[in-house]
Amino acid sequence: MNRSAKRHSLLQLAFLSGAIASTATLSAFAPVWCRSVRAALQDSPKAVIDNVWQLVNREYVDGSFNKQDWLAVRQSLLSKDYTNREEAYTAIRQALEKLGDPYTRFMDPKQYEALTSQTSGEVSGIGVRMALNEQTQKLTIIEAIENSPALKAGIKPGDYILAIDGKPTSQMKVEDASKLIRGRAGTKLTLRLGREGQNPFDVNLTRASIEVPTVRYNLRQEGDRRIGYIRLREFSAHASTQMRRAIRDLNAKQVDGFVLDLRGNPGGLLQSSIEIARMWMDNGAIVKTVDRVGGSDEMKANHTAITKRPLAILVDGNSASASEILTGALKDNNRAVVVGSQTFGKALVQSVHELADGSGVAVTIAHYYTPKGTDINHKGIAPDIKLDLSDAQKRQLAENPDLQGTQSDPQYARALAVLSSKNFAQPTQQNQQSRQQPMSNRAVDLKL
Repeated sequence: MNRSAKRHSLLQLAFLSGAIASTATLSAFAPVWCRSVRAALQDSPKAVIDNVWQLVNREYVDGSFNKQDWLAVRQSLLSKDYTNREEAYTAIRQALEKLGDPYTRFMDPKQYEALTSQTSGEVSGIGVRMALNEQTQKLTIIEAIENSPALKAGIKPGDYILAIDGKPTSQMKVEDASKLIRGRAGTKLTLRLGREGQNPFDVNLTRASIEVPTVRYNLRQEGDRRIGYIRLREFSAHASTQMRRAIRDLNAKQVDGFVLDLRGNPGGLLQSSIEIARMWMDNGAIVKTVDRVGGSDEMKANHTAITKRPLAILVDGNSASASEILTGALKDNNRAVVVGSQTFGKALVQSVHELADGSGVAVTIAHYYTPKGTDINHKGIAPDIKLDLSDAQKRQLAENPDLQGTQSDPQYARALAVLSSKNFAQPTQQNQQSRQQPMSNRAVDLKL
């Protein structure tokens, strides 16, 4: 496939990966005066600098470039000599800072590789989640991912890793262990494991490309109601497929309603958020994007919803970008009631490009608006039912993840109350009811 044909839009936080795109090494949009030096630039660090400048010049959402003389910036960048790529990378970052946009940013090859891995929804390794057990100080398996080499080899939660390819893990950080375990698909790895009641034993594994679960779900029996609880961690390339599977499975179990947990979800791929919105709503607008010349593109539902059962969405201050697109679409169309804290407030769209040396650049190309035309940038989405957690509550849920999405989780408990109301599909009325309740009743679920 031609690399330049792989361009996509995305929504992301500054630290979040997004849609991956590739472009030609040098743009054809350069001013005439630079064409004579293009051949000389091709094999120098200036080639990457020039490519980044061209991409920003062509795509950046603010045509004034934050009131910078962008041509002068290019001349300044190319007038200097760079002895290595690191110097060029530093110069690029300094130039992009002039735009005043944290989301338009340069990534060195390692950062770009990490981004592509994250947004692809796949990793190359053996498929385990692990952590350092605070009591034993041992590197411990938390989960062996479905269909992974680790699960097929019989690795279980609670197993602790004693050595990786003969290298002891005593005093080893989780990050360092991850680097040793990950590797190219098809390569071999040996783990020495410990398990309660058994002598240490070796497990031989072959690394593989593994789809990372970004959707987790289960059926909750809450009194006489059956609730489908779905937690979406990020909008990766596999998120929509996993979401569809979750909704259909829970539908088959005859749930009475759904709770969709987007708390802590920093965003991801634009297309993924659109596809997931269409699973919940048959009609209505989802999002509108506007570029720097006023060109707009509106995405709508297309009569492909796979459930019409009541829905409540949980959000917090770390629900951002694609999370806000999905939340805004379902809220503005009265398809869901939103419970929790004000969302992050990122209404910008980026495209991401791979550069010739393996580095990459993300460029903000558009602004987006919710179906009702609301600009949430730097503001966020106000929940229909605002319920902020105290620091103590946040700490308890963070330290005990199994409590999230249970009756010990105040925001989840409040969502259950919403789903029990006949007004679940009318957020404004529900919010008014919430405000009219006596404070003593509203505070029932606020303490852990």
